[in-house]
Amino acid sequence: MTERPNRTLAAAGAVLIYACVIAFTDNYVRVIAEDAGLWQFHATRTAMAVVLLALLAVPLGLRLRPRRFKAVFARSAIHGLAMLIYFGALAFLPVAQVAAGLFTAPIFVLLIQRFGYGQPIRGLQTLAVAVGFAGVVMVLGPEAMSGASFAALLPVIAGALYAMGNIATREWCAGETAETMVAGFFGMLGVLGLIGMAVLTLAPLAVPAGAEGFLQRGPVWPTATFLWWTFVQAAGSLLGVAMIIKAYQIADASRVSVFEYVILPASAAWGFALWGEQLTWLAIGGMGLIALAGVLIARQSSTASRQ
Repeated sequence: MTERPNRTLAAAGAVLIYACVIAFTDNYVRVIAEDAGLWQFHATRTAMAVVLLALLAVPLGLRLRPRRFKAVFARSAIHGLAMLIYFGALAFLPVAQVAAGLFTAPIFVLLIQRFGYGQPIRGLQTLAVAVGFAGVVMVLGPEAMSGASFAALLPVIAGALYAMGNIATREWCAGETAETMVAGFFGMLGVLGLIGMAVLTLAPLAVPAGAEGFLQRGPVWPTATFLWWTFVQAAGSLLGVAMIIKAYQIADASRVSVFEYVILPASAAWGFALWGEQLTWLAIGGMGLIALAGVLIARQSSTASRQ
């Protein structure tokens, strides 16, 4: 079988667009969480995303029907569970700890590709992941790695599932369009959201006020603020997820996953612009390591392409 070429530079550009868009929209999850719950958010966002995809399908010539339904379904389920665990862990763990756990994904990518697909791990790839992850810990602060309970392992489990989904994009879903997998991803999250809403309607829980009740809150009457920022999330996520899927289609997951670290400085930049959040010098140093990781992976890619 002919090996598919890696368009590393194009993949990096797609990841950059993804990071800037998603970092902006995710900064407003705190606003959404004040008025509604995680499950209603996912169900409502999926409904809006489906409408947007339907409106764009004909003029843009989008192909939403999968070629291999089982492969797309499996990938969507893996990524959907990863995001569900990630957002769910935010209800009882510090954001820094949850984010650090999710960004163990590149390490799992290399391990899965090595032991599941027999792909070698090159020296610079290993170094780039190590340097990038060290940068993540510096950006998020030392508290990111504290804690050893099962709850603290949940973000790491999300990172492992996220890595599996990223590999599945390239290994299982070759030939599928980006819009097909975007539709599958949102569809799965929508189904999970509806299930959560049904469970909490039949067996409601005590719900803390405001954002602290994000996980436990069942369906409520939507406010205008919730509907507007959920729509922004739906539109932004469609673009962002399409970009990251395209990146994983045109380059190896071990390369693209390292570029994803750029979402951290993008989130910090939007956090400063929107909420006035300040960065420490430790965080700035961590961003330097993240940039170095990108240089290392790009160098490895260019060296491999000349061999």
